Amino acid sequence: MSTPSDPETHIKPLGDHVAVVPDSADKISKSGIIIPDSAQKEAPQEGILVALGNGGIDKDCANPSDFLEVGDKVIFGKYVGDDVVVQDACGEDIIVKILHLDSILGKVS
Repeated sequence: MSTPSDPETHIKPLGDHVAVVPDSADKISKSGIIIPDSAQKEAPQEGILVALGNGGIDKDCANPSDFLEVGDKVIFGKYVGDDVVVQDACGEDIIVKILHLDSILGKVS
């Protein structure tokens, strides 16, 4: 699954929301064994940040660009956010998760 070439034209989160393209659900161990998503239990997910909102209007709503940049690899909870299907420039369907900023657990370096 590819990431959109120009994600800003596909989806623009509002307020303190961000858009993340999740990594592949199946993981491969160092020895080459495929570990399906169902065997990973409650582990957090990783993904690439593709769009940021502009922040909320009250003092409690942070601006996501104060903490994150498009292209950052982030970790988020397994059951957070809403899935949206969009098409990339090649016409392929990709899944984008829309999350609140506080659902992001951290950045991966």
